[in-house]
Amino acid sequence: MSFITDHVHFVDSQVDQLQLPDLSAASDAVQHVSVTNAGTDDPDRARIVQLQSAIKSLSTASASRVLLHSATIRDVLQQAQLVHSTATAAAQENASKITLQLEELEWLLVSKATAQTYGLILNTLLEQIVSLSGDIWYWDEVLGSSTRTSLYTIQVSPQLFWRWTTDIYNDVRQRRQFIQSGSEVHIQTSSSISDRWSRFYRLVKESVRERSLANIQSKITSPLTVSRAEVRRKQSHLKRLREMSASGLGVLMDEGMTFDMDDEVFTTSKNHTAEDKEEWRSVVSKSVALMETVLRNVTLLKLGSNEFEDTVFASLDDDPEIVQHGATEQEPSESARLASRLLQVLCNHIPSHVAAAREIVKEHGRPSRIVRYWVPAVLVVFSSSTLLRIFSNRKAEILTWVQDLITTTRDFWYDWIIEPLKKVIGTIRHDEGSEVALMSKRSLEGDRNSLERMVVDFAMDTSSNSVGLSDKQTAELRAKVREGDLTPVLKAYEKDLRRPFIGTLRGDLVRALLIQIQKTKVDVDVAVGGIDALLKSQELVFGFVGLTPGVLVCLGVSRWLSGFLEGRNGGAKCRKQGQAVRSLRNIDRILSASTPSTNGMLSYKEHGLLLCEVHVLRQAAHQVLPGQINAEFLEDLNDLMDLRTGVGRQMRVVDRIRWAYSKWLRS
Repeated sequence: MSFITDHVHFVDSQVDQLQLPDLSAASDAVQHVSVTNAGTDDPDRARIVQLQSAIKSLSTASASRVLLHSATIRDVLQQAQLVHSTATAAAQENASKITLQLEELEWLLVSKATAQTYGLILNTLLEQIVSLSGDIWYWDEVLGSSTRTSLYTIQVSPQLFWRWTTDIYNDVRQRRQFIQSGSEVHIQTSSSISDRWSRFYRLVKESVRERSLANIQSKITSPLTVSRAEVRRKQSHLKRLREMSASGLGVLMDEGMTFDMDDEVFTTSKNHTAEDKEEWRSVVSKSVALMETVLRNVTLLKLGSNEFEDTVFASLDDDPEIVQHGATEQEPSESARLASRLLQVLCNHIPSHVAAAREIVKEHGRPSRIVRYWVPAVLVVFSSSTLLRIFSNRKAEILTWVQDLITTTRDFWYDWIIEPLKKVIGTIRHDEGSEVALMSKRSLEGDRNSLERMVVDFAMDTSSNSVGLSDKQTAELRAKVREGDLTPVLKAYEKDLRRPFIGTLRGDLVRALLIQIQKTKVDVDVAVGGIDALLKSQELVFGFVGLTPGVLVCLGVSRWLSGFLEGRNGGAKCRKQGQAVRSLRNIDRILSASTPSTNGMLSYKEHGLLLCEVHVLRQAAHQVLPGQINAEFLEDLNDLMDLRTGVGRQMRVVDRIRWAYSKWLRS
């Protein structure tokens, strides 16, 4: 949605506010007449219903879209039959009131059709300026680099060669006709094929020599210089067309459909005076004439913007069909003539303007896609056989590379993503198969029980009491062994060390050594069990550590792919941010380089260029700013487009936009 739709909606609401009070009064009078004279005005009432339906179809409040197509507006005007309508003289008061309402409805229909046509022309000029800016930027790129200039020279070389060949052929043909008309007898006597070819070759040689002498300057200068001169010439024509279109847009925005009336007229007045009616009807008539004049002169590039504006306003002053303000009475068919003129604008002037602008862009705009891309297309065609030969010779290797790539990708996915993820999920669910352990679960318990039995048996065998150990002593000894106390074994070991040979023969020393080895094993199991408990407490951490490499690789690949795709698509958001920043820079440049009038306002051309940049900025910011911020941004843009505030205040609005929305518009 652009500012043009908002402006057309505002103009349409102004027309409704100007006309609806008169329609209400006339409708009350007609209802009173229909009660007194029932059945006498059925055709007129059917005509009123028809006009009301046509008005509703052109209203921005009831239409599905604010700006209608030209075909829709044309069909509504033709079906309303305003062109063929005539007002009959009313001899009675009843008939005059019906005629009054018909006249008001016809003027309301014409006004709404004018507002729709006005928006259609504004939108056409705006889109034309935006597209011209793209072509001008393309030529700037060509001029800004020798490589691009060389590429452009190669791209257009077939066209230049074809044009040169055609000129040579036409010149030779004219020379041959001139020679044949002057020396028919000589030609008849020497009409052999060799003589004809020699004459043709001589004519071609003379034509080429003459053209070489005529284009001696192109021989001196390089092809790049000639190409740059041609590009500058085309760019200058496009800039001239953009300036003319901007002037037309500014003139229509500032002078078209402008009802200079106080707001109190819209809200408090129930019936407008005759002067008010004359005023808004004159504005509608002037707007139709203004649109027709602008469309007729905006593509005349020989005119400058100032001459174009003078021509437009001179044509308005000399236009005999504009309703003059202050007339005492209107001709009955004035609305019909205005509708006929509006149909001429829709059927003739708008298509003619679009066709003329398209021809200028076709001649001076960027080359067609065939011209721009025939070089790589030819390279691909000529290298296709070589590429096909390479692929066919290395078919097995390429298939092996593809299979290895697929296998590696699949194994990586299952071994480094799926399996670690399953282990993490199993750890969270306390799955026994996913537990991390350095030793078996019952290893420590078995070694400790074996140590207890070995110590108890050793104590019972070496006890001085023939009865052995009681149950209480055995329980106490087991408890001490469980705590790591091997005092009975160590005492016996110390005793046998005094007589190691006897202790060895008896076996007590060896048993004590083996018990201590078992004790060392139990201590190792206890230490390993502590480490095992520590690992189990951090089992989830180790699971995520095992999952991290695969996740990092996947994130890196996905980031690269997204960056690659964004690079191909231009990065929609970044591109819009950059476009908004450039538009804001162009707006600041237009305001800074402007030459305001005596009242501090921009010229028509500068206002049109400003509106174009504001439109581009609005479209770009719509995809960048959040909803509420975008609503506030539109308020600032409306302040920026208000020409009556002056250049100084518009510069302050630009500064406010720059610091208030820098967070979102920073590219």
